[in-house]
Amino acid sequence: MTGGWLRTGEVADAAGVNVQTLRYYHRRGLLKEPRRSNGGHRLYPPEAVTVLRVIKAAQRLGFTLGEVAELLETASRRHGRPDGGLRARAAAKLAEVERKIADLEAIRRTLTEALDAGCDDLVACAASPRCPLPFSPQPGDGQRSSTVAA
Repeated sequence: MTGGWLRTGEVADAAGVNVQTLRYYHRRGLLKEPRRSNGGHRLYPPEAVTVLRVIKAAQRLGFTLGEVAELLETASRRHGRPDGGLRARAAAKLAEVERKIADLEAIRRTLTEALDAGCDDLVACAASPRCPLPFSPQPGDGQRSSTVAA
């Protein structure tokens, strides 16, 4: 450590990411420009560790790096206001996750029905009136995600 400032490897280790990840996030603008030591090494403030941990946590919650960048930018510009935009974005992400769960539950039901119906051959199954597999377009398929097997 250099006077409270951390070198690249130290920040990466403390945040639980690899150095390439830290550099990528820096290139994407998710981390503020570090200072440089007299020897030219990047020196990050200790808060960079927290920012990296926040980025990784947000990714685990399903936020894209673009969304994380917007959240970080909004938070840095709020100037003492309590709303950093997280509540609205978290609500939207939760709705998205719930839609995906509903799609996955429908897929699970269909696959269970296919197993229960004894489907072992797609062509033979499609010809059977017991076949639960969606071989014809379902209402709304044009707007749903591509999670349903084609």
